[in-house]
Amino acid sequence: MKKIALYSITLSTYAFTAVTSSLFAQNIRTGIQEAFNQFQNQESLKNAISSLTVFDGKTGQTIFAANENIGLATASTMKVITAATALDFLGKSYQFKTTLYYTGSIDENGVLNGNIIVSGTGDPTLGSDRYPETNAAIVLNKWITAIQNAGIRSINGAVIADDRLYNGNQIPGGWIWTDMGNYYGAGISSLNWRENAFGINFSPSNKVGAKAEIIQDTTRAPYLNIINETTTGKAGTGDNVYAYSAPYSTKIFVRGSYGQDLKKTIELASPDPAYDLAFQLNEGLNKQGIVAIQPPATGAKMDSIDVSQKQTLDVHLSPTMDKIVYWFNQKSINLYGEALLKAIAYTTAGKTGTDDGANYIQKYWNAKLGIKPGEINSVDGSGLSPQNRVTTLAMNKIMQYAQKQNWYPVFYESLPTYNEMKMKSGTIAGALGYTGVHTAKNGQSFTYTLLVNNYSGSGANMRRQMFKLLDVLK
Repeated sequence: MKKIALYSITLSTYAFTAVTSSLFAQNIRTGIQEAFNQFQNQESLKNAISSLTVFDGKTGQTIFAANENIGLATASTMKVITAATALDFLGKSYQFKTTLYYTGSIDENGVLNGNIIVSGTGDPTLGSDRYPETNAAIVLNKWITAIQNAGIRSINGAVIADDRLYNGNQIPGGWIWTDMGNYYGAGISSLNWRENAFGINFSPSNKVGAKAEIIQDTTRAPYLNIINETTTGKAGTGDNVYAYSAPYSTKIFVRGSYGQDLKKTIELASPDPAYDLAFQLNEGLNKQGIVAIQPPATGAKMDSIDVSQKQTLDVHLSPTMDKIVYWFNQKSINLYGEALLKAIAYTTAGKTGTDDGANYIQKYWNAKLGIKPGEINSVDGSGLSPQNRVTTLAMNKIMQYAQKQNWYPVFYESLPTYNEMKMKSGTIAGALGYTGVHTAKNGQSFTYTLLVNNYSGSGANMRRQMFKLLDVLK
């Protein structure tokens, strides 16, 4: 009788827990539905479409879904898919490799009858200030020391940045002209350098509407012609400066307004990062008295170079993937997304096209989670293209999958904190999005993805309304 009684108590406890869990799920579902209805009724969404998918963070069961099968522009929320794919496929210890070597031979007088060559595999951190070991000055000094230690005193050839692996500096399809000249629209090369960007500083006029003069470049690039058409804006108007250029441009047009009280370095895209690397290394060698008789060059010159006799001087390894993903998501660096996408394509099939990487991501998540290609219809790895279309259901499935992997702590740490919630944001014209994970005060955990396209009004107001909607998960 005691055993029967104990069994009855156990069944009763199980039934009570199941009922309580079911009631809680119903309550949170009702709460989200009410909040979503209120969210959708605002005037700024009259001509828009919004989609929200929420899963139970532990079980993966769908708690709420609205318009979950409609592909929407993702903006930078696309980065979580690229990051998760890179961590899962390439691994958190993956590193990019950049090789410094020379061709030809060194005679008894220290004359290199050949060339100094830097060959890259797409490291997006080379020359970046975000990591101590990748700082441009540290990398250049390391390479100059390696060249000196090899006994090279002069170069009867050139310093060449070999960027042929990715066919030079490329812009992903779908990126728009107004983005390309700015740091966030920098192209992707197999030899990225200083995150393919450089800065300019302005001195605004005392008169609103008058020209704001450029007073300093953060890096010496005399091969570029910056045509400054920037005017001085009223105090408090901030940064409205935009640069216009394309890969391999020698002219960069800078337009817009720079606030009178603004003290900010404006970051522009480097039109040819590999050339800038060759130029900077050549300049550094000159300062040490090591002069190359030919001007610095890029991969286009490699066709005429004999590499049958070469000697490695240094192999530079990037930070590991976990450290790259941290800054990728924290600062939403578009270049990192494109570099990871190409690394995935190259590692998979020896291909280097952006579309190759995007196609592989589709296939990868179809095999892993049954996500159909139409649910992840992307054209880049960063989300900068307005042509990307992803469903909130697909994105949320990947967020849910991430929680079960050994790389999840790294991924979680990479997500910024907004509205006291861990999530990746995304913003492009007319599109806003958030995707993340959250544990409520009662211990219930969630993964969620919220995308809004074609809203009207200010982005700041739409963000407030989106945060208000997501507050129901707290």
